[in-house]
Amino acid sequence: MSRRPVHSVRSVTAAAAALAAVGALTAAAVPASAHVPAHPRAAARHVLLLSVDGLHQSDLAWYVARHPHSALARLAGGGVEYTHAATTNPSDSFPGMVGQLTGGNPGTTGVYYDDTYSSALLPAGTTKCAGAKPGAEVDLTEDLDKNQDSLDAGQGLTGLPGSILQMTGAPARLLAPSKLPVDPKTCRPVYPHSYLRVNTVFEVARQAGLRTAWSDKHAAYDILNGPSGKGIQDLFTPEINSKAIGYSAGDWTKDNAATEQYDGYKARAVLNEIDGYDHSRTHKVGTPAVFGMNFQSVSTAQKLPASDGLTGGYQAKGVPGPLLAKNLDFVDQQVGALLTELGKRHLADSTTVILSSKHGQSPTDPTALTRIDDGPLLDGLNAAWKAAHPGAGDLVAHAVDDDAMLIWLTDRSQAAADFAKAYLLARSGTGNGIDGKARPFTASGLETLYAGAAAARYFHARPGDSRVPDLVGVTQYGVVYTGGKGKIAEHGGAHADDLDVPLVVSGAATPHGVRVAGPVHTTQIAPTILRLLGLDPRSLDAVRVEHTRVLPAS
Repeated sequence: MSRRPVHSVRSVTAAAAALAAVGALTAAAVPASAHVPAHPRAAARHVLLLSVDGLHQSDLAWYVARHPHSALARLAGGGVEYTHAATTNPSDSFPGMVGQLTGGNPGTTGVYYDDTYSSALLPAGTTKCAGAKPGAEVDLTEDLDKNQDSLDAGQGLTGLPGSILQMTGAPARLLAPSKLPVDPKTCRPVYPHSYLRVNTVFEVARQAGLRTAWSDKHAAYDILNGPSGKGIQDLFTPEINSKAIGYSAGDWTKDNAATEQYDGYKARAVLNEIDGYDHSRTHKVGTPAVFGMNFQSVSTAQKLPASDGLTGGYQAKGVPGPLLAKNLDFVDQQVGALLTELGKRHLADSTTVILSSKHGQSPTDPTALTRIDDGPLLDGLNAAWKAAHPGAGDLVAHAVDDDAMLIWLTDRSQAAADFAKAYLLARSGTGNGIDGKARPFTASGLETLYAGAAAARYFHARPGDSRVPDLVGVTQYGVVYTGGKGKIAEHGGAHADDLDVPLVVSGAATPHGVRVAGPVHTTQIAPTILRLLGLDPRSLDAVRVEHTRVLPAS
């Protein structure tokens, strides 16, 4: 719970008049007796969206209470803070970010995770499509890069890592076509932007003649360009899972100091954009109307057992440990630099800053951790299926198990889904806890498992949809599927620790010091961005399908 003084926080009702003055209030009509300020704030000309991946609302409240004069405190106190915001389910980076910028959930966008399966597409590398059997992995990770070991994804820059700011703003050209699934109708590779079923905020902004930019962690974030492939004019995507130069741990996520360094490149890109340049500071193009970035370093501080001599994760339920506390300081400093630069460039009064997260992280209670190797569970399922169906192949076509279980089957019948459900719920075994010691589990670590038509209904998708998983498992709290002991948290699941994220809208066209306690969703960010810029939220396909509302009091 936030500990800001009561007098610094206004209710939604008290802020309604100020919002009505700029035409931003959509949650409810303004009472006739409401006071309208004589000098309403100007509407936004720019929206800066920041995603601090892994950050919970409880983390933000914890930090602000202890650092009341921090940049994060100023941001939250200077705008509207939504204390009960939820991200998409699954709570993965791809559906989470896509949701923020389309207004849609996976059942509408068709994006369930960063590595999924489609029963309608052909496998990567298919060149003879006539008569080819559909069914393909859709991998939207670093695996698509021409060179996933390089920070520039294979562009060929010299003198890395400092020269990474010279990386192209059109990273789709860095994706290897041979690694992309193939459309059986055209026999052509399906790029990430073409895989998205709905349009994006960036596309709507561009159609209105506004400039767009974004910075993220893989070239596959080309998906945010939307189906047109042209939504983002300047997309900066240094590869986070490349080899971290100067660090011995591996990629940039294996050492928290490396992740901070990596995040610093994206923050520098945004600073350049605030100053009116492209991300590389090469061309003067004007400050974008819609731009922003994701921070990855909080997520690594939550997941690594230790890094840089500090213990990772949480000391107790919801209490950040030393590595996470240090990293919250880092993010605060970076956010402070962005806010300072907006002020220097006289953009503070025309820019709305939105702070949220693609996903949370679970568990925040270290004593609840149960690490389970999912490999034997899936192998056992395939063996049981073959034993019951002589001559059959594997039942599992593809699976993604972080702290949820998503499984696509080669046999998409309800009978096959029910078989898999019964098998998995009957499995027990031994994993390990936060201390590495043996820890028993039951029901494959699952609390609930939806199969077949029930899985489709869970996502509000059409049964038999080519992308929806055939099984969706909600884990018991604290379960993380991993074969080792190298991580202490994960995301992707449906627990509060995965879903409960911060959401702050602060700056131009927003009231000060308002706290909204009612439930909201990060998919509401997309229509809110358009409304702030004076554009029609219903220009978004997903908004029309899901009737996604603009955030109240924003």
